[in-house]
Amino acid sequence: MGALTKGRYVSAMGLLLLVYCTVSVVSKGDAQPDALPSVQGTLPHFIQEPEDAYIVKSNPIKLRCRAAPALQIFFKCNGEWVHQNEHLSQEYKDLNTGLKVREVMINVSRQQVEDFHGPEDYWCLCVAWSHLGTSKSRKATARIAYLRKNFEQDPQGKEVPINGMIVLHCRPPEGVPVAEVEWLKNEELLSSLTDDNIDTRADHNLIIHEARLSDSGNYTCLASNIVAKRRSATATVIVFVNGGWSLWTEWSPCNVPCGRGVQKRSRTCTNPAPLNGGAFCEGMSVQKITCNALCPIDGGWDEWSEWTVCSSQCEKLRGRECGSPAPRHRGKMCQGNREATENCTDGLCTQSTDRSNDVALYSGLGAGIIAVAILVVAVMLYRKNHSEYGVDVIDSSALAGGFQSFNFKTTRQGNPLLLNSSMQPDLTVGRTYSTPLCFQDGADKDLFDPLPDIKVKVQSSFMVSLGVSQRAEFHAKGPAETFPRDLNRDYSGTADRRKKGLLTLNGPFSTCREQLRTNGVFGHPGGRMVVPNAGVSLLVPQGAVAENMSWEMHMVINQGEASIETLEGCEILLGPEVTYGPAVLDLFTPVAMSIAHCAEVDSENWNIQLKRKTQDSKWEEVMSLEEECTSCYCLMDSTSCHLLLAQPGSYALVGEPLTQAAVKRLKLAVFGSMEAGSTSYGLRVYCVDDTPHAFQGVVAAEKTRGGQLLEEPKMLPFRANTFSLQVSIQDVPQFLWSIKPFTTCQEFSFPQVWCSNQQPLHCAFSLERFSPATAQLSCKISVRQVKGHEQILQVYTAVAETEKESVPFFMQTDCTITSQTGPKAFKIPSSIRHRICATFDTANAKGKDWQLLAQKLHLDRNLGFFAKQRSPSAVILNLWEARHQDTADLDSLASALEEIGKIHSKSSPKDQDEPRPNFNHIEAGCARGAAKPTNETSEDSAPESTG
Repeated sequence: MGALTKGRYVSAMGLLLLVYCTVSVVSKGDAQPDALPSVQGTLPHFIQEPEDAYIVKSNPIKLRCRAAPALQIFFKCNGEWVHQNEHLSQEYKDLNTGLKVREVMINVSRQQVEDFHGPEDYWCLCVAWSHLGTSKSRKATARIAYLRKNFEQDPQGKEVPINGMIVLHCRPPEGVPVAEVEWLKNEELLSSLTDDNIDTRADHNLIIHEARLSDSGNYTCLASNIVAKRRSATATVIVFVNGGWSLWTEWSPCNVPCGRGVQKRSRTCTNPAPLNGGAFCEGMSVQKITCNALCPIDGGWDEWSEWTVCSSQCEKLRGRECGSPAPRHRGKMCQGNREATENCTDGLCTQSTDRSNDVALYSGLGAGIIAVAILVVAVMLYRKNHSEYGVDVIDSSALAGGFQSFNFKTTRQGNPLLLNSSMQPDLTVGRTYSTPLCFQDGADKDLFDPLPDIKVKVQSSFMVSLGVSQRAEFHAKGPAETFPRDLNRDYSGTADRRKKGLLTLNGPFSTCREQLRTNGVFGHPGGRMVVPNAGVSLLVPQGAVAENMSWEMHMVINQGEASIETLEGCEILLGPEVTYGPAVLDLFTPVAMSIAHCAEVDSENWNIQLKRKTQDSKWEEVMSLEEECTSCYCLMDSTSCHLLLAQPGSYALVGEPLTQAAVKRLKLAVFGSMEAGSTSYGLRVYCVDDTPHAFQGVVAAEKTRGGQLLEEPKMLPFRANTFSLQVSIQDVPQFLWSIKPFTTCQEFSFPQVWCSNQQPLHCAFSLERFSPATAQLSCKISVRQVKGHEQILQVYTAVAETEKESVPFFMQTDCTITSQTGPKAFKIPSSIRHRICATFDTANAKGKDWQLLAQKLHLDRNLGFFAKQRSPSAVILNLWEARHQDTADLDSLASALEEIGKIHSKSSPKDQDEPRPNFNHIEAGCARGAAKPTNETSEDSAPESTG
């Protein structure tokens, strides 16, 4: 028993010694692995060490170690041993070396990393044991990957001149691992490898060394790592081109054939033209210099030389030279014979002549007579053959355009002003212009009393102001021959031609209208003409035509595009091109012409000129609005231009924008109609220059379509900033109506709108209803200029099937009175007019009162023109008449005369002894004229009207 106990004791002590040695070896190997003995090929060697890893979202990471030879491998994380149960190990034998290879793997979760709070990142390493020692692997860090949402710096949009440098800065969001940055242009990836002009490697910034037009676009910074991708805000880059002047043209010829004149040269802002909002060229587009043209000198004959001695043919000879003076500078040659002969024997000379000469003479005469006879016979045969076609009869009325002047007296038995009342009337715009759209007879009651059958139903107050009614019924009974036959035929032809107007689907269109023409016969009492519904009128002053004489005058609005294309550079038409004549017209005083225009008048932004067409269909400048001129006068109101002209011809108001702030007015209108045989409803939006004549092109086209005006036309200021015009349809009820995709927004380019030159532009929207029971349509039409103004057209209309056959609402009676003559045509009574002229043109006014009259009537610019006239006061009153022809406001004239009277009453005592003009009777006359229009007529003429 003792021996057994002793044996057990020895065994226990041996086991304890073995454990102690083992623990001692392990502890020493852990503390000082380098101090252990090392034998070549026996210490553990790591074939695979743990690598750094990132935890994405909640997915754990796996750390692996492999070593050979190794009896055991354990992981140690953050200085603590990982429990053996968390290790996954396997062992296999390397066939090449014959050593045992042990592989161990552990999982590290997101929770473990988040719970660790140490001075450094979460780390792990491997410790491998063999029978001779231990080895340690490298440390591997475990980090949680993330990428924040917001960029530390977003790229900013820029406007850069061409060839400039573009630098877009981008600082990506904070993230682990650090995010990589890429750049997108218009959603396409940019690469600096394919374009040497682009650099994307400098601190995440995008650098474009030399900007090109193609570099304009939307740029986005894209940051990404293993967790997510982030997009920055979009930066818009615009590469603009500032305008540059072209080379100067050659100097034009001197504008006068003789004496002092002007030469011009011009240049255009097209080298390059401004793009993408680039600045307009600075400086003047036209230069002028004075010139002196050498006057032509016509040639003159010298004295005749002495007669020569008598020759054998009994003739004497003398001569002269064209040298007193000789023709110079395109002068004419001398007229007449250079030599003269004369018989020196008074016909008594006898001489022998050759008989053969007489035979030749008579033979020539005979041949000539025969040739003339043959020619006469040929002409007669030709005329006989063509007389069957009626070409020998020439109707002189065709040469006059079918317009004949006539006079009549208004009677109660009929209405001589009614032109074919069964004809469908035209549409005109409202009276918002200073020039009359048509004349209204002063005796309205007498004019319409004989027409009891006319009925007009008006359902919209706006349509009354526009001159139209939504639904109108016309019935007329009257004699068919109450008007001249030629006039009726021409008017009917014009109406038929209007019905044939064509309309394109999109963009600019032409209604193919003929020339709008007005005729009238004017004598000494004067009068005025108006082109109906066009905003154009002509005033012939009293006394402009000599007594006992009359002129048949005409006024035409030219509607062809050929003349428009001859304008130069950036010039555009601001109103219609108007011609008045005849060309041989000779008047004592200038006529006053009024033309509606579409410009927002501002001398800082516009260069407005009056131009006249030459015989070779080219435009020449008559005057500039800012220049003094003694040959004509131009007064610009907000909507009309009033001209005083002495020379007949074709005139046009032309504007050239000086800055991008220049504005021209556009009139916007929306029309609609059901499309025949379908459930579709068509909306047509028109953009046209804001003049009555231009809007009539829209009206004529819609009249042929049976369209209805769905909203009051509105005005849109359109700026010269090179940006386009966008038209879009909005708020369409999607459960009732459908519209084709990609058709809700349409666009006109800037040149289309700016250079429309009185030609309408239009776009169309086609809407289809889902059910025939849908009877209402409501939507909005937005018309806006990019970086400019916007207008909204609100559409709310009934689209019932029964309305297809209803009469279009834009029906009104035609304007038949196109001219008036005599005192009836003027606002200022004749007696008051004579007293004003006598007062302000007489010598006792010291030559200054007419200037004071011009100042008080706000006509004190370009006074040199009035000073050249025989009666400055009369010309000033003519211009006042043209300016106020639609308002009949004599109060302003009376107020001006009252102010002038007060100025004279305050004159110095030294001047009080001198006679002063008396304005009391003139003011009283104007007051009476403002209260009640006068009907007085001169003794030698009676008022007459021309239709």
